[in-house]
Amino acid sequence: MFHTEKVSENYINKDNCPGYYNYVELSDGVNRCVLTDKYVDHYAEEIKNFEVFDDDIWVITFPKCGTTWTQEIVWLLNNNLDYEGAYNTLLDVRFPFIEIGAIVKDPRDSINHCKNLQRPRHIKTHLPKFLLPNQIWTVKPKIIYVARNPKDAAVSYFHHYRHIIGYTGTKDEFFDAYLAGKLLHSPINENVLEFWKLRDEPNILFLYYEDMKRNLKEEILKMMNFLGKSYTDEQIDKLCDHTSFKSMKINPSVNREQRIKTVKTVHNYVSKDENFTFMREGKIGSHHKEMTEEQKAKFDKYMAWSEFANVGFEYKTK
Repeated sequence: MFHTEKVSENYINKDNCPGYYNYVELSDGVNRCVLTDKYVDHYAEEIKNFEVFDDDIWVITFPKCGTTWTQEIVWLLNNNLDYEGAYNTLLDVRFPFIEIGAIVKDPRDSINHCKNLQRPRHIKTHLPKFLLPNQIWTVKPKIIYVARNPKDAAVSYFHHYRHIIGYTGTKDEFFDAYLAGKLLHSPINENVLEFWKLRDEPNILFLYYEDMKRNLKEEILKMMNFLGKSYTDEQIDKLCDHTSFKSMKINPSVNREQRIKTVKTVHNYVSKDENFTFMREGKIGSHHKEMTEEQKAKFDKYMAWSEFANVGFEYKTK
């Protein structure tokens, strides 16, 4: 089904990444994506053959592009603003990550979790278009895709790798691997572009993280209309407050506190920053204080990828 090739340990290796699985690049001859040997052996075919229903809701992003934020908004919009249900049930249970069982060292069967959800099902993924279930393109469930400036996404992913996967290498090494497309779910450009090309499909809503930060209410209204829901201004204002970064950061049903505790106590590495939280800053432009001018220049060149220019796509950077 796919050509597979082991990713060189010159990028991310077991010595500086103890949460490491064996990384494998999957390709269909045109597109590529880095996942794990476990994904290839146990998940790829099952996900391709996954049964899709027309009332499914899929949130798709590249990692660290506002996924959790969007999930919480979408779940509440599609569940009559059931805040009690949202508070009392972890987001990972309500809105599971279909390939997570192949990403982290965890025995969970995330595919069956998604299969057995009560309909309408809410499913998260970071998979690129070519690895998604075949039925997505025939059944056409609603898909919300969120894109983010790769500089900010890369900075956030760097901290994620350090504290969740145990990465101990340098920023330079990490950013080089990011731009080379050698990290989990990479490369970002191909992931984003494939969904940008589909943005006018009636079952796809393409959003930007930066727009959500600048005017959350406007973007929530887009999601509300896309999902065929109707709420009052007062109800939307309450949802904006519930899903503000300040509120999300202290909400245990979405802030992944338990996952951080597991990383610190179960795995064979300890976060360098005892104050690290999954929701770290949530800002536009965080790369300005975390990247050198040389690193920024490398990303600028990457973001200007010629195929993007050919279709008129631009990341939002301001």
